Order: sequence, then structure tokens, then C-alpha cells
Amino acid sequence: MIAPILAALNQLPDPKFRMVLLKAVAMTLGVLIVLYTLVGYLVSGIDPFSLPWIGMVDPAGLLAGLAVGAMMLASVFLMIPVASLCIGFLLDDIAEAVEQKHYAHLPAATPPGLLTTIVDTVRFFVILVVANIAALAIYLLVAPLAPFIFYLVNGYLLGREYFQLVALRRLPPREASALRKSNRGRIWVMGIAMAVPLSIPVLNLIVPLIGVAAYTHLFHRLRGNVSTQAGFNTQAR
Repeated sequence: MIAPILAALNQLPDPKFRMVLLKAVAMTLGVLIVLYTLVGYLVSGIDPFSLPWIGMVDPAGLLAGLAVGAMMLASVFLMIPVASLCIGFLLDDIAEAVEQKHYAHLPAATPPGLLTTIVDTVRFFVILVVANIAALAIYLLVAPLAPFIFYLVNGYLLGREYFQLVALRRLPPREASALRKSNRGRIWVMGIAMAVPLSIPVLNLIVPLIGVAAYTHLFHRLRGNVSTQAGFNTQAR
């Protein structure tokens, strides 16, 4: 698990990698800004009212402050689905940048079409949101264990989806699923390693890109594709 992550980190200076990173950060920030703006707009629509002994009260300012504070807190939980939504559209660019540098001896991959990418990305976004909303009840029941449950759930979902999407670039769906299921343990652990920093502001902007790159390395390592530049000594099968 460590080697693929280190290989992904080592490629950050790559110009093509940095360009994808800038796109991912811009898209993620854009989505968050839209959410903040939408909440502010909804709050601003509340009309002032009068209270005895106090006079006119404009709740917009107070509620706007509370709403912004709530959104900042919620962004810790929102960041995982938001980042996943954005990175889903850039996954092929990330995987291609990794493969061009470390696996250039392989034939070109066959990524899914735009419509398939949109459907898969939106589907996964909905799954993440629903799963985290459903987990709220468990968080309230066992509050001390909430962080662990949060990382276990999101780590599993992130690992499952990202590895599957990377694998589908080079394998039929059945073979991709079989490879994922036979290595679900390490895929889950890497997903947890990805979910933890996703809850840390600023750092969470680059984690999805590192995660997809790491899963690309893990996929090729499991397939037996040698990459001496990435530090792998796997024998070709």
C-alpha cells in the first residue's frame, strides 16, 4: 500500500500531473462556492419581522452567519462526495499521466465514454451522500466511534469505486470486479488512508488526485506490470 502512495506523491512535480491537480482544485472549490452561495441566497430571502420591546429584527444576518458556520463544519463531511464528484471527470487524465510516465510499455487504455463517465460519477456521488446521511444515525448512537465509522465507510466506498474505475480502463467489467474482490482488503485500507486526509482542510484538495494515481499503481502492481521508476519489483506475468 505504501509504495503506490509514495509513487503517486513523487509524480507531483510532473507538469501534466500539476495541470490535472489545478483542474481538480478549481472544480472542487467551484462546487463548494456554489453550495455556499446557494445557502446564502436561501437565507437572504427571509423577511425582517417585529418583536415586542425589541422592534424590527432582520434574521438574514444572523442566519447567514450561522449558515456559513454550519457549511464550514459540514464541508468536512461534504468534501469527500464533492471531491469524488469532481475527480471522477478527471480520473482518466490522472491515470493516463501515471501510465505515460511509469507504464509507457503498455498499449493505450480504452477509457469509458463521456456519457458512461457522467453516469458513473453522479451515481457514486449519490451513493456517497446517501451512505453518509444514513451513517448519521449511527454517529449519534455511538458518538465516540463516529470518526472510525466515518473513515471505514468512506474508505470502503472510495477504494471500491476508484479501483474499479481505474481497472475498467483496461479490463472488462467482470474481470475488473474479480480483481477488486480478490484484493478487497488492501483496496479498503488504501481507501481509508485516502479518506482520513480528505477531512483535513486544504490537504483534502490534492488527496483525490493522489488517491487515483495510487490506485493506478496498485492496479498495475496487481496485474504484474513492472514499473522500475515507481519502485516496484513485481515480476511480469
